[in-house]
Amino acid sequence: MAGDGQRFAGRAAVLRRIGTPMAIERISLGPLAPGDVLVRVTAASLCHTDLEVIEGQLGLLLPAVLGHETAGTIAALGEGVTGLGLGDPVVLSWNPHCGHCFQCRRAQPILCDSYLANGPKAGHFDGRPRLACDDGGPLHQLMYLGGFAEYVVVPAQQAVPVPATLPPDRACLLGCAVMTGFGAATHVARIEWGMTVLVIGAGAVGLAAIQGARLAGAGRIIAADPNPARRAIAERAGATSLCDPATEDPAALAKSLTAGRGADVVIEAAGVAAAFRASVEAARPGGQVVWLGKLGVNDEMGFRWGALMQEKRITRSSYGGARPAEDFPAMAEAYLAGRLDLDSLITRRIRLDDINEGFAALKRGEAIRSVVMFA
Repeated sequence: MAGDGQRFAGRAAVLRRIGTPMAIERISLGPLAPGDVLVRVTAASLCHTDLEVIEGQLGLLLPAVLGHETAGTIAALGEGVTGLGLGDPVVLSWNPHCGHCFQCRRAQPILCDSYLANGPKAGHFDGRPRLACDDGGPLHQLMYLGGFAEYVVVPAQQAVPVPATLPPDRACLLGCAVMTGFGAATHVARIEWGMTVLVIGAGAVGLAAIQGARLAGAGRIIAADPNPARRAIAERAGATSLCDPATEDPAALAKSLTAGRGADVVIEAAGVAAAFRASVEAARPGGQVVWLGKLGVNDEMGFRWGALMQEKRITRSSYGGARPAEDFPAMAEAYLAGRLDLDSLITRRIRLDDINEGFAALKRGEAIRSVVMFA
């Protein structure tokens, strides 16, 4: 089926006002522009970034459909789309990029000029809305996706084929949390055999980082999280030492296990001020620090200057150096082969109609990932 001016319809969770529940509404989609695909969503996970939008910490044009950890199947193809077929299972990436700007030519698609310039407009690069409210008014998409919907329209490059044997509730996790954490360990920090790695925060991103460190050959992996249940999952994921940062200093533990040096690599995945400070204190001289968590964009942070010295390398990463076309299928195969645990990241599976309660549970700290199931 080609996108020859045809429009499509489905239900979606629509955020109309900051701080209010999303409403389940009927929306229209399309028509597909050349290069677009229509994806029937099978699963979409609830992420803290979505919660930040709901609470007003992250600005977004409204009304909008949130959701950016999304899996589905191809339902329609726009003109000129190749390499995808109807019914193909896909995981969606939230980082479309032009491929030819200054940053893209330097293998930094997360900094693509078009991606950064058009993100605040909450639509596609060409500025033409693909979603509309039932009354015909424009509807925006978070992070070029809007996955809390039965259907979504995206450029074909965002739809990455994965094996049909990969369950959709696991598949959607690859699109953000797992890619970010796993990629931080394997692409950004480039962990080598035998290294000591400290991961601060054992949510979905941190647990993925722990597994990435294990598969990269880390000799010692320290997991720090105040939640005992999450520490237990971290141990099953590959952590060799556990730390409750409420009662023990992660930096002191890292140094005690390394003859006073500190960790070779520290991955911060908690997004709290104390974790950022601990990350630089825990890294050895010449060590690598990767920040994955975030504070408010206008918040300020203070550090002990001495903790930043001695040739430490500090990198802020938003998507783990993602190469979705290669990484999503590779992580899928790792899961299917039993080398990557995605099952433990899912706390609950919910219906679209229950999405507001899902976010309430996320805010209460009760869920690692809740997944909206559409099929």
